[in-house]
Amino acid sequence: MERNLKNVLVISFGFLLLFTAYGGLQSLQSSLNSEEGLGVASLSVLYAALILSSMFLPPILIKKLGCKWTIAISMCCYITFSLGNFYASWYTLIPTSVILGLGGAPLWSAKCTYLTIAGTSYAEKAGKNAKDIINQYFGVFFLVFQSSGIWGNLISSLILSQSSTKVEISEEDLECCGAYNCLTDTTNTTGSAKPSNSLIYTLLGVYTASGVLAVLLVIIFLDQIKSDQAETEKEKLEAPSFWSTFLATFRHLKDKRQCLLIPLTMYSGFEQGFLSGDYTKVYVTCALGIQYVGYVMICFAAVNSLCSLLFGKISQFTGRKLLFALATVTNTACIIALLLWKPHPKQLAVFFVFPALWGLSDAVWQTQTNGLYGILFEKHKEAAFANYRLWESLGFVIAFGYSTKLQTYIKLYILLSVLVLSMVTYGAVEYLEAKSFPGTPAATKKENGRPHSQETHM
Repeated sequence: MERNLKNVLVISFGFLLLFTAYGGLQSLQSSLNSEEGLGVASLSVLYAALILSSMFLPPILIKKLGCKWTIAISMCCYITFSLGNFYASWYTLIPTSVILGLGGAPLWSAKCTYLTIAGTSYAEKAGKNAKDIINQYFGVFFLVFQSSGIWGNLISSLILSQSSTKVEISEEDLECCGAYNCLTDTTNTTGSAKPSNSLIYTLLGVYTASGVLAVLLVIIFLDQIKSDQAETEKEKLEAPSFWSTFLATFRHLKDKRQCLLIPLTMYSGFEQGFLSGDYTKVYVTCALGIQYVGYVMICFAAVNSLCSLLFGKISQFTGRKLLFALATVTNTACIIALLLWKPHPKQLAVFFVFPALWGLSDAVWQTQTNGLYGILFEKHKEAAFANYRLWESLGFVIAFGYSTKLQTYIKLYILLSVLVLSMVTYGAVEYLEAKSFPGTPAATKKENGRPHSQETHM
């Protein structure tokens, strides 16, 4: 096997093992650690730490440690979160969430850097176009990585469904499920359906082992980047000073189009935060039990992956406006339906319809928003995508932050309001582009790539 391809596969399967554990744990946080809102508070802290990490750590760690050891050490940060869940409390989960958040940005930056260098190196040897090889390597990575959402949630559902005590949820308790949930009583319902400690420890043991395997795979099998390649990359990292990069992120806000895209970017964090923090708890766990959370999130991950691939291909024919309209209508319909629906175990199929439609919409938000940033800010991509990470992560922080403070119907109205605002400001961006380039379709033909964005899967 060609050596560079071997390294791509090592990174891909390392991320698969790591995010099999993290993805499953993230989906369960609001249900597994529902007392006093500990689970969603930890996720809010995690994304806040990720924002700080994105601004400070990646260039420093990659420069000092190189890509291989940055990846390995950052993966260890994820393992601490699994360990913190063994004895979940404010004194274990919050610190480990901070550690994971700080490790998140260096992990993804080092991965992108490594794949880029590996692709460039092979292209030079083979006399091929570097961009083509790099795109192939990223394609292989995401092909393997995307399935982590399926495996992590499948493991949780298979283990948690082994519970010997099947709890029958009374009609009275079911009244507390859904949009108009009883904030004080929901914890009683979820608490009574909580699996035994032995099953929880088994699940966390599997997740921790998966993370450890990921680290060992990288340490043992991933080649260190050659010194001349590493030096070249260091020069690239040193070229813009930290403060110039930091200031460039905020200086980019002088661009009116960037400011208008903030609501759309934050909405991506809001809608993902609602699905993993609220839908899983107030609808699925409340009415069916925690063992169904994994199956529901598998449905979301599978539809999301398939639609991401599909929309990436067809966007060059349909244009982004039509896809944004599709996502808006689908998401709006889901939000209105969730406001009206009273979840009941007899309506099992409905619990899977919502994440499937949510996955379809999220695929548009991810592929097209990333593509839009790449097209509009082609000359300032670094600052533009730094803004993307910043505002999407802020959306996550806010969504998880108010998750335990507000009733679900209020959160759904907030989600709908942000969606409407996003479409108004997005429309203004399209208007400005049409005004700047009359007679051209605002470069829609370029929108045919799957985004390599960490936030969707952080």
